[in-house]
Amino acid sequence: MPFILSLDEGTTSARAALYDEQGRCAGMESSPVQCHYPRPGWVEQDALQIWAAQMEAARRLLEKTGARPAEIRGAGITNQRETVVVWERATGRPVAPAIVWQCRRTADFCAELAASPYAARISARTGLVIDAYFSASKLRWILDHVPEARAKARDGELLFGNVDTWLIWKLTGGVAHVTDPSNASRTMLMNLETGGWDDELLGVFDVPRVMLPRIEPSSAVVGACRAEHLGAEIPIAGIAGDQQAALVGQACFQHGRSKNTYGTGCFALMHTGERLPVSRNRLLATRAASTDQRSQFAVEGSVFIAGATIQWLRDQLGLIRSAAESEAVAASVPDTGGVYFVPAFVGLGAPHWDSTARGVLSGLTRASGRAQIVRAALEAIAYQTRELVEAMQADAGEQLRELRVDGGAAANDFLMQFQADVLGCPVVRPADIETTALGAAYLAGLATGFWRDAAEIESFWRVERVFEPRLEPARREELFEGWRAAVARCRS
Repeated sequence: MPFILSLDEGTTSARAALYDEQGRCAGMESSPVQCHYPRPGWVEQDALQIWAAQMEAARRLLEKTGARPAEIRGAGITNQRETVVVWERATGRPVAPAIVWQCRRTADFCAELAASPYAARISARTGLVIDAYFSASKLRWILDHVPEARAKARDGELLFGNVDTWLIWKLTGGVAHVTDPSNASRTMLMNLETGGWDDELLGVFDVPRVMLPRIEPSSAVVGACRAEHLGAEIPIAGIAGDQQAALVGQACFQHGRSKNTYGTGCFALMHTGERLPVSRNRLLATRAASTDQRSQFAVEGSVFIAGATIQWLRDQLGLIRSAAESEAVAASVPDTGGVYFVPAFVGLGAPHWDSTARGVLSGLTRASGRAQIVRAALEAIAYQTRELVEAMQADAGEQLRELRVDGGAAANDFLMQFQADVLGCPVVRPADIETTALGAAYLAGLATGFWRDAAEIESFWRVERVFEPRLEPARREELFEGWRAAVARCRS
């Protein structure tokens, strides 16, 4: 049986999945990826450990499914976006820990840049809000702080890439140094309209062009995984940042289609087709992963901490034994009793973009306990999503008809019902919530002829459950006003 392989490297795990000709998952394996926090607000990873975890997941997948490498027609790569890796061209050795998208070490530099004469032009060219979230300031930091790094970069001895580029370079034995528009548009170094690296932006961040990867289409053969890694040469034919891959996996190919991914962070995207969006409500314009040669765009809202809140309750506070347990604990009480939790561990993302904000647990009384805090943490994910959706609706000038959801926390029925309640619109959960890996597979399958076109892929999409809003509108707004007050406290 022929398959498409998807390599899905996320913030906390590296996964590998196989898909058959009907878009069904034939198997998935995962290996953990460690994050390190050397200082408050700093987040790092070991790029070599990322590589090892991805290979471990892929090899275990082939072993457990019994799939022969020769049966794999192509591979798609999807990845945590904005995370920066810099390595030596000659040896493949990273020169510093990978700086993760959540890291805030460059917040002061970005604040100065946002107040400079360059700010408006940077945002106009990139579609992005100037923030430490994106790659450019992280790359500049490595060049400034690693001895001799800048000189070596100018001499062509160092290479830069986000995690997609790093994995493809390793898979191809250093032959392919490439990325795609969906990842490049998150670096703050790409001109969103032209789809190419921008010399003025490179000058602002003092980044040598010679260290940048070549930008290739999201759905195209860009190289081959060497046989030594997985047992056969496999065409690498799909590349997309995780959130744009999820948009493909949700079959959101048309203008106005929206999805929200509940992962480590929370990311809502609305497809805008070939129209380059301009947000007036502090959202981001970004490249969508195109299934052909046409430029595709999306508007995006990004929340830094979503599922990571539940991990914090489990690992730091010990309030739950597993993420799945949070659903039953939250449902054991009728409400939070006025408790609100704003998980601004690394500041606030869209639409606030406040790097100085820090987490707040408010409204505590003597009656507050474990269940109220756990429920408040889940509700916080839904409230943050509503903030994104309100900004999207204001930009689009129309109401959202439904929100398609995916990611690990989308399996939580309590969260999905509360999301529908606080939005006042249906939340639609597909049969396969691992749409990030699925989207990368679709892109690779289209490039290799495994699937015919986007219409065939749309036919695979199936609804598992629709959550209809049940909360009275007055109560919905009362709860959301309480959230707004809690956010104001965390920002002051």
